[in-house]
Amino acid sequence: MAPMVHRLEAEYFGRVQFTYLDADDPRTQVFQRELGFVYQPELYFLDPNGALIKKFIGFVSEEELRNLFDSNLQ
Repeated sequence: MAPMVHRLEAEYFGRVQFTYLDADDPRTQVFQRELGFVYQPELYFLDPNGALIKKFIGFVSEEELRNLFDSNLQ
């Protein structure tokens, strides 16, 4: 899934901020708890204020992410 996410990151550069959390990094444990992290991979789509718009657990298609990005960027 990483190649697809990196491709989308390049395509949406400057419009969608991508942040990567390492599940094993103790420095991100507080943020992981705030998001409700359970399983890897998990993707979170947050609004500019940090409010959760959508959470994906496991595989998500490129089309589904594009639709989410495009509908929230309008």
